[in-house]
Amino acid sequence: MTADNNIIISAEDLCKTYVLGKQEVKALCHATFTVKKKEFMAIMGPSGSGKSTLMNLLGCLDTPTEGKYYLNGKLVSTMTENELAHIRNREIGFVFQVFNLLPRATAFRNVELPLIYKGERKQERQAKVLNALKLVDMTDRMNHRPPELSGGERQRIAVARALVNEPSILLADEPTGNLDSKTGQDILNLFHKLNARGNTIIIVSHDMNVAQQTQRILFLKDGRIEREERKGVRA
Repeated sequence: MTADNNIIISAEDLCKTYVLGKQEVKALCHATFTVKKKEFMAIMGPSGSGKSTLMNLLGCLDTPTEGKYYLNGKLVSTMTENELAHIRNREIGFVFQVFNLLPRATAFRNVELPLIYKGERKQERQAKVLNALKLVDMTDRMNHRPPELSGGERQRIAVARALVNEPSILLADEPTGNLDSKTGQDILNLFHKLNARGNTIIIVSHDMNVAQQTQRILFLKDGRIEREERKGVRA
């Protein structure tokens, strides 16, 4: 890999093959690309295109069958389990289509949980949680529980939880999939705001309206990167 301090992700010939009984399923084939710091991009494709597989590899939730994945200049395949756990907890913030919030816990508590797992002291946790809630404009709802919040508010809390450890990357899997169009646009506007303050954001989506609001789109088809578009420029 060529050293470049501006590159946060470098994927070289990433492949993922699943063995189902006697059958091999090639979910991802020879994906090669880089992601720069502070970039806002989308990975797009229909169901079965490999986009969720690629997201799992980028999020260190799975390992490639072949190829190399560098995160912040370090080869992920050489990392120990403890290092991978550290990456998933602190370097990557995950936002999912289903909000994955604890229904009986307040918004504040839901955002605080990653810091509790990390072992941070209470005073430090409170400051970081308040800062994350402020970023998503949810400080006035922090004592409410998820059933008392709208879908858009729940997704904002999920984004705050992803941000609370100040990760290098935000990975969002269909973040507007369970929202109406107006609320979905509100969440996209939030991502634009976060990107403007320096967050690297990767959205996985099958919705062209979502993808077109990013700076760059990788199109996947049958496990391969079919093409790439940057602000209307096709490659």
